[in-house]
Amino acid sequence: MPYQLHYWPTIQGRGEFVRLALEAAGADYVDVARLPESEGGGGSALGQRLGDPDNPRAAFAPPFLVDGDVVVGQTAAILLYLGPRLGLSGVGESDGLWTHQLQLTIADAVAEAHDTHHPISTGAYYEDQRDAAVQRARAFREERIPKFLNWFEQVLQRNPAGDLHLVGDVLTYADLSLFQLVDGLYYAFPKATARALARTPAVEKLHANIKRRQRVHEYLQSPRRIAFNEDGIFRRYAELDG
Repeated sequence: MPYQLHYWPTIQGRGEFVRLALEAAGADYVDVARLPESEGGGGSALGQRLGDPDNPRAAFAPPFLVDGDVVVGQTAAILLYLGPRLGLSGVGESDGLWTHQLQLTIADAVAEAHDTHHPISTGAYYEDQRDAAVQRARAFREERIPKFLNWFEQVLQRNPAGDLHLVGDVLTYADLSLFQLVDGLYYAFPKATARALARTPAVEKLHANIKRRQRVHEYLQSPRRIAFNEDGIFRRYAELDG
């Protein structure tokens, strides 16, 4: 049976980290909410699944993954589950744990990127918190983007197997997720991200290498890849990029 990924059908968001792992591994999966409504797709059907009173272990929010009788929510937990099944967790328990730790750090960066455009309330429009967003974004682009990317640069440089991967000498979901983080930062903060990457050449090289991988390249060129937009986590507002 194919994996069932449940996520909002019109944004990349946190579901994109799972999509990239599935695509890079050539896994058989269905992006359920993007199916026609007649086949159980659409945002309303996704909401109904989240609110299913008969599911004692319902996810708090998308994404969640269904694999037979197993249902897993939270991006990092989904990837922890999928990693060894897709061959994307490195070699052995230690590599698997390190890959998971890297993913959790990426999740921290993603949350901070989101909060640049919604620093006060996720329930209010960006326009209602623009002044606070400008302040939050300034700190993010001047302090936090460099700090996160510098740390990943150190991880790559200290990898005993070389700087082509974050974990050992094989592709892991952490590599794919760092690619997605950088891609999102490039979209939302093109000037600030270019400055940070100029000082983190190994991170920039990893981003370029992942983009050239055949399955990833084919996915990025396909209609399955949803374009970045101002409804997702990474949003481009010129005033936030200084």
